Amino acid sequence: MNKVILMGRLTRDPEVRYTQTNNTLVATFSLAVNRRFVREGDAQTADFINIVAWGKTGEFCSKYFKKGQQVAIVGRIQTRTWEDQSGQKRYTTEVIAEETYFADSKRDPNASANDFGNSFGGDNGASTSGDTSDFEVSSGDDLPF
Repeated sequence: MNKVILMGRLTRDPEVRYTQTNNTLVATFSLAVNRRFVREGDAQTADFINIVAWGKTGEFCSKYFKKGQQVAIVGRIQTRTWEDQSGQKRYTTEVIAEETYFADSKRDPNASANDFGNSFGGDNGASTSGDTSDFEVSSGDDLPF
């Protein structure tokens, strides 16, 4: 199985190209993914992962993703080889994006950090009485998961 799930920040705006053979859109960008653990006294480190998105996924990325934005990518790892102009063999490893998501929270620029929890029904995430869903979940309800 070849499945990758990444969350990180875009290091640049996606670049768009079109294939020569059938004019298919391809968007490329790099994602800075923080490493999970930091040694005591060391600074946070990140890996910079190259992402390739084809077709409609690439169109979505090129239209809505911007440098610095936090996104989540689900895809697969792919390696390629080619010869450069001087005849040297080159290798690259990249992630082919199959699903893309926004990972930043959309906030009102005038809202404080405390207002963020309140905009989602309070600290417990339960539905409020103004919700139009068919059921309500309170923090005391037992859930099957």
